[in-house]
Amino acid sequence: MMWFPMVLAAIAGVAGVRYLVRLRYLREEDGPPSIDDDAIRQIVEKGTLKGRDALNLDEIARAEDDFWAESWDEPEEHLR
Repeated sequence: MMWFPMVLAAIAGVAGVRYLVRLRYLREEDGPPSIDDDAIRQIVEKGTLKGRDALNLDEIARAEDDFWAESWDEPEEHLR
């Protein structure tokens, strides 16, 4: 039974390394940009966000209309 503590220690070590890698990934500044209220106001007013290409608001509205125009299937009832 000497192998059992070694296996548990190895599992704990792997879990710790994965946790540290995940923390490092979450702290990177290259991650997805965050959008706050000021950024949304700037997008609505100017169509751009910090010098990026202008958004095509007509295309966005058309895509949204197409999305909501789709027929939605009713959920199936689950029998008990």
